[in-house]
Amino acid sequence: MQVLNNEPRKKEKLKWNGWGYTDTKFVFNKEGNLYLSGHRYSLSGVELPNLRAFVEKEMGVTIDDKMTPQSMPTEYPAPVENASFLKSIEGHYVRSTFDGLERLGHSHGHTVQELWAIRYEKLDRIVDVVIYPGRSEDVEVIVKAANEHNVVIIPYGGGTSVSCALLCPTDEKRMIVSLDMHEMDKIKWVDRTNMTACIEAGIAGKDLVRKLEDIGLTMGHEPDSLEFSTLGGWIATRASGMKKNVYGNIEDIVVTTKVVTALGTWTREANVPRVSAGPDVPNLILGSEGTLGVVVEAVVKVRPLPEVRKFGAIAFPNFESGVKFMHEVAMRRAQPASIRLVDPEQFRFGASLKPAAAGWFKHVMSEAQKIYVTKYLKFDVNDICAVTIVMEGSKTAVRTQEKTIYAIAKRHGGLKADEENGRRGYFLTFVIAYLRDLGLDMAFLSESFETSVPWSKTHQLCVRVKERIHRAARESGIKSKLFVSCRVTQTYDAGACVYFYFGFSHKGLEAPVEKFTYVEHSAREEILDCGGSISHHHGIGKHRKDFIERAIQPLGIHTLRGIKHTLDPKNIFAAGNIFELDPAKEEQAKKEHARHTAPRHEDAGDPADQ
Repeated sequence: MQVLNNEPRKKEKLKWNGWGYTDTKFVFNKEGNLYLSGHRYSLSGVELPNLRAFVEKEMGVTIDDKMTPQSMPTEYPAPVENASFLKSIEGHYVRSTFDGLERLGHSHGHTVQELWAIRYEKLDRIVDVVIYPGRSEDVEVIVKAANEHNVVIIPYGGGTSVSCALLCPTDEKRMIVSLDMHEMDKIKWVDRTNMTACIEAGIAGKDLVRKLEDIGLTMGHEPDSLEFSTLGGWIATRASGMKKNVYGNIEDIVVTTKVVTALGTWTREANVPRVSAGPDVPNLILGSEGTLGVVVEAVVKVRPLPEVRKFGAIAFPNFESGVKFMHEVAMRRAQPASIRLVDPEQFRFGASLKPAAAGWFKHVMSEAQKIYVTKYLKFDVNDICAVTIVMEGSKTAVRTQEKTIYAIAKRHGGLKADEENGRRGYFLTFVIAYLRDLGLDMAFLSESFETSVPWSKTHQLCVRVKERIHRAARESGIKSKLFVSCRVTQTYDAGACVYFYFGFSHKGLEAPVEKFTYVEHSAREEILDCGGSISHHHGIGKHRKDFIERAIQPLGIHTLRGIKHTLDPKNIFAAGNIFELDPAKEEQAKKEHARHTAPRHEDAGDPADQ
């Protein structure tokens, strides 16, 4: 087995009240055009002359709508301290801190509701201490002590959750520990015979990619949050990555996990490819979202780096044609590493991020292509959507993929576009969250959410969910222009993953976050009514708990409670994600959520408009 030289990771400053690095944000230059500050991305430092016009026209936002978030706090709630617990773990961590800002940063993820709270209001409860273990043995000591001294542990990876999974239960009176796994970021060994690697759970995606590439390997898991999210977080949420078509989702990549629970450490003895020995008990941790234990390491599959990576793009006359193309690609098992279809709204939004000064359509196609598409193919420029493609493998395999994919596209009215559009579309994923922060600065609330859905219902679900968002907005009194878009972002034999984005200006609107939550909740109801899932890869957390019983049935909830009671009888992993341990508390939570997500009819406008 190969043992790697794991140099210390470079610690970089992240925002306390937004996404990503402190040196990176969208800002206006003196000409009034937007650019991305910093130096980390292909867009960094490049003027984007079309973006401002797009957000003003399509999103109803102006430069004059800028809001001022509150300053970094100088006072924080006094921490709850359990002295006997703290004494019993001395010497079993790299460091610990009661610093207020660090505690605050470990007490939230990145939903609109959480970011609004830390920018303009406050969190009801924050963790009491942040502890950084350095070894599996440290975690075992800390968890055992927490169980003995009745202390709560919330595991922390990259903090990128969009399900309110990191929020502290507001009624928790015990000491809450945020167990930050970042110091456990080593690749312990690589087995090139069996093509597996043992990796500590705290490693961030960008570091994992770099370390494996240095030795000619890849795990192939690339979620949108790759820069910041961790291996342990991927396992805890049953994550999916942009290249799952080749490498699989996280459950396909993980061979086995090592998990520290309140009752002891849990793993499988043999790193074998498959087991038929009853239910796969050790992998119950997949999707458990910090409720059963702490992932400390995993054995995962690795592969040689692909010989070739090539990008591509295809324009389609409308979204329905694009969906049919995606379906046929899936049916023929012709999926490349990544293939994503964006609707017309998202297509135009992506084009507005082009640096060139020409109009959006000219960015995507040459003048000759534009004439051909509009005059001869009769494409309506308002209906055009696009597919972006990433192909990986040998030169021969990639050539075969290209031939097959573009032949299928032609049958569905698609036109091959510039390869550079595929490249840009793929990497734009990493800056979308920075744009969401810009929206928050300009009185614009926005969010994304995802579902999986059978092919037979994919197009209709997209149509109905968009309609429901507009209807729910009217019901709650939102009169500003809405931006609503979607993309088909993963393909399977039986269906697809669909991502939705929506947002609106809340300038002059009372209780904007409550209204936003109502619209978001309504959209998820519509997804379930259309035959979709409550989540494809974001998980449940606390944000989608209202829907869990519908998703897995009462018997499923009963089973989860039984597992929880067995593995964690004192409920020290008390983040409160996925389900309520106490049925009475669950009913009360449902009533509270229903009250907060009801539309405010008093300012809903003329009923005739609804």
